[in-house]
Amino acid sequence: MLQNRILLFFGICFFMMVSCDSNSVFDRYKSVPNVWHKDTVVNFKVNPPDSTIAYNLFVNLRNTNAYKYNNIFLIVEMIFPHGKTIKDTLEYRMAEPSGKLLGEGYTDIKENKLWYKENVIFSETGEYTVNIQHAMRENGKVNGVVELEGITDIGFRIENPTIK
Repeated sequence: MLQNRILLFFGICFFMMVSCDSNSVFDRYKSVPNVWHKDTVVNFKVNPPDSTIAYNLFVNLRNTNAYKYNNIFLIVEMIFPHGKTIKDTLEYRMAEPSGKLLGEGYTDIKENKLWYKENVIFSETGEYTVNIQHAMRENGKVNGVVELEGITDIGFRIENPTIK
């Protein structure tokens, strides 16, 4: 009985430490089945809570050792509630020159928190859509990588930098 209470206590403490993230306003992931096809667009629907605060935006990626590139190219598109669209092609480093994968994590899955935009004010009320798609190409090849291996989850995160 005492052993069960001790385990419960430590379980609750662990859950609270892991789940406490006070500056996160939006943080969602979507899984990729086996490979990320070049035509697969991962989208997130967002209703920002406050139109007077400047937020920081991130693309989050989880990858395994099967990811064989030292960088990644992403096309990120933000569609505003009234139809305006901003589309960016972004490059992020995913590995050191030695080949060691970057990111957080103690297992073979690494999590990368990648800057997308800083000090963004969501001035329009309503639902925003963020679309994320990979745009990988191998050196010397014209056609893109059709099936990107090693990416397991794609995420989008909004943080309020004023909350600590």
